[in-house]
Amino acid sequence: MTLDELCDDLLAEREDLLAVLGGLDEEAWGTPTPAPGWSVRDQVTHLAFFDEKTQQALVEPDEFRGGIDEFRSDVVGGVEGVRRAHEHLRGAECLAWLRRAGDALVAEARRHDSRLRVPWYGPDMSLSSTITARIMETWAHGQDVVDAVGATRPPSPRLRHIAFLGYRAIPNSFTARGRPVPDAPVRVELGDVAFGPEDAADVVRGPLLDFCLVVTQRRHPADTALVAEGPVATEWLGIAQAFAGPPGEGREPGQFS
Repeated sequence: MTLDELCDDLLAEREDLLAVLGGLDEEAWGTPTPAPGWSVRDQVTHLAFFDEKTQQALVEPDEFRGGIDEFRSDVVGGVEGVRRAHEHLRGAECLAWLRRAGDALVAEARRHDSRLRVPWYGPDMSLSSTITARIMETWAHGQDVVDAVGATRPPSPRLRHIAFLGYRAIPNSFTARGRPVPDAPVRVELGDVAFGPEDAADVVRGPLLDFCLVVTQRRHPADTALVAEGPVATEWLGIAQAFAGPPGEGREPGQFS
């Protein structure tokens, strides 16, 4: 896809989330989400904050790089610090911030070449990959919101971006847990979306939505229709994460059965 198309998909993903958030009263913003200790408010301020940090990485890369080492030294503490710093905001303020930060990021991104290398807390990425990662983050944290407030969100073609990141992150899923990266290739078959060599002995099959829920750690594999064949595919499905950084807590089996 072109960079403009990716930016359009990011805006569309955010609009879906904003539509859910716009219907909440103030009390609902404090609703606990499946992420332990995180409210709806926390999910939204997390997205808005890191949209702003992404824009800074584009506009002021040297200044952004100056804070990378400190954040990497304590990722969990850094994320928790962002949450605590904004837990006083009212829902309307969070909503306006998310819209403002997302609009500014996309407007800035459209001014650059898709191949531009953008610094981040993990490895540097191309701008196209950076925007794809923001789509994934928006969808994943949006899933926590819809789970918390009982909203429904039909699957969209944008899920292919999340599935792609989940597949690409196979090595990181192992290294994040201190495990050796297997040599065996893995095939992923998700209806019309597929990745990996067709003759691979290790295969993951199932619905595209279920795969995205698992690789963003919003569902335990046992609560999905995914099927893994082969030891590498089976091990990976249990630890898959589409995001950089330390492993998340994930979800318990039966939590969404």
